[in-house]
Amino acid sequence: MRSAITILLLLAIGVAGAMYLYDLGGTVQIQVGEAWIGTSFPIALLILAVSFLVLHGILSAIAALRRMPRRLRERRAGRRRQDGDQAVTRALIALAAGTPETARLEVRKARKYLGDTPQTLLLTAEAERLAGREEAAADAFRQLAEREDARFLGLRGLLRQAMQRGDWAAAQALAREAEAVQPGAAWLKEERAQLALQTRDWQEAFALAAPETPRPALALAAAEQEPDPAKAAELERQAFQIDKGFAPAALAHARRLRAAGSPRRARTVLEEAWAAGPHPDLAEAYLLDEPDALSRVKAAETLTRRNPEAAESRLLLARAALAAGLTGRARNALEALLASGEADRRAYVLLAELEEAEHGETAEARAAQSKWLRQAAAAPPEPGWRCAHCSTDHRAWAPVCTACDTVGQIHWTQGPRATVPATTAA
Repeated sequence: MRSAITILLLLAIGVAGAMYLYDLGGTVQIQVGEAWIGTSFPIALLILAVSFLVLHGILSAIAALRRMPRRLRERRAGRRRQDGDQAVTRALIALAAGTPETARLEVRKARKYLGDTPQTLLLTAEAERLAGREEAAADAFRQLAEREDARFLGLRGLLRQAMQRGDWAAAQALAREAEAVQPGAAWLKEERAQLALQTRDWQEAFALAAPETPRPALALAAAEQEPDPAKAAELERQAFQIDKGFAPAALAHARRLRAAGSPRRARTVLEEAWAAGPHPDLAEAYLLDEPDALSRVKAAETLTRRNPEAAESRLLLARAALAAGLTGRARNALEALLASGEADRRAYVLLAELEEAEHGETAEARAAQSKWLRQAAAAPPEPGWRCAHCSTDHRAWAPVCTACDTVGQIHWTQGPRATVPATTAA
């Protein structure tokens, strides 16, 4: 409604202006030499307006003619862009469908229409990889790596190829370049962590380790690899703090403290480790400096005070008491262990030794020994270091299983029927 009123007002103003000029009258004369042209003022205005419109039309036509080549180029570029985008879409569909030859054909079309853009080069590399043409894919990745705007994409592809073919030296160099281009990239951090595990660079593996990885094992392995004693001590301390039940870390930390002149702190570390996860090696280190059998019994009582009902605690007390001639005490510990249902072969062997210690070379002692040894043969074997990935037994802890090459999966387990969480280094 307002638009209609506005148009009516403008028409009214125009008509009023025209009538005013018509009533105003007057003539306009143009004289050139003896020739002159004369007309009324309204007609002159009309001629002027028509002349302006004609001139404007001529100039617009000239400008349109001058712009025509550019418009034609833009139209052709638009069509090429549209065709290129369609080819890119078809290439992506072919890659998703797993048809490499179709993907390569569509990528060639996309490069023809769009040129070597980061998108088309990346699609080229992926299509070549899907077709098994790794060298052609590497060429595309290298072209990407030479571009400032897509350098990380090229390095990422080259790094992935290097790791797949096991070229760890090249992979490390590419990882450093990619880190300089894109610092802190989450994907790159994961790849660097995997690369560190493959190259046995334990310090970098520990620094980049995710929370769910066996970080105590990595820290201890890094400490063994560290030439600086102070840094090695700190890594051992970190391994112990992460998992106090990880006996190798506790032993390494305690040895370092004892060598540094802190035997009391070393004993405290062993006590904390025993409370978290009893292990025979902890007891051996704890009782190492005891001068006689009775003092070893007292030290064993101190060590097991915070975890007295554990099977290793009862075995340790029984063994120390038997060595000191305290047969009654040893029997009480072993009978409690049998009652708990956690006894293994070692408990029955100790009972056989206990019968001999109590009764000597008698028929009664031999009968009791025979009974305990028969039960030992059927009892679960003693715990040991076993790979949770392939179940291979190891004589001592190591960061890598030599059988399956798995990192951080060697755990102290209670016989072959026991199960150990794969991510717990205990």
